[in-house]
Amino acid sequence: MQRSDKERVVAELTERLKTTDTFIVADYRGLTVTEIDDLRTELLKHGARFSVVKNTLTRRAAEAAGADVLLGLLEGPSAIAFLEAEGDPVAVAKALADAARTTRVLAVRGGILEGSPLSPEDVGNLAKLPPADVLRAQLVGALAGSLTTVVGLFAAPMRDLVGVLQARVDQLEAQGGGAVEEERSDDEPETREQETESEPAEEEAEPVEEGES
Repeated sequence: MQRSDKERVVAELTERLKTTDTFIVADYRGLTVTEIDDLRTELLKHGARFSVVKNTLTRRAAEAAGADVLLGLLEGPSAIAFLEAEGDPVAVAKALADAARTTRVLAVRGGILEGSPLSPEDVGNLAKLPPADVLRAQLVGALAGSLTTVVGLFAAPMRDLVGVLQARVDQLEAQGGGAVEEERSDDEPETREQETESEPAEEEAEPVEEGES
């Protein structure tokens, strides 16, 4: 590769690292050209560009972009799936996990999700989540829950979002998928008084807070 070509590649990678806050790194060692092309095509469907670049050039780009996390993932032949603005990280993680399972060669090393580091296990958990449309439905279900649950959901760090959403999904499934009844507010004195006169009021259950995973 000519020096001018190397400089161009480094400049393009640097710009991509500065503008992309989600990417997944994989070791593609042993994949055939056809397998790489097939994976690249599949990832494009989900809004990700699969780049195979020499580590020496990638390191230069990572250093220029201040992407220190990426530097720690460049051990051996490396390929990076960069998510575009409209990319689906769950679908991309699934595609990489499927390729790793079918080829028995590809190995996910980790990455970045919305600026937060991802371990190989985190990427695996991401790949196990339901599709984006199902996740949206689950999020709507979470919003129908108690205020404590909603606050816990949105207060969680981004790197724990996968675990928080999955915990909420599990809780909904355990409840049979039924909607959580909205708690009465304290500004209904007449209703509470009527309940007290007619029959003993049941003891309120303390709201269950979901822990971060």
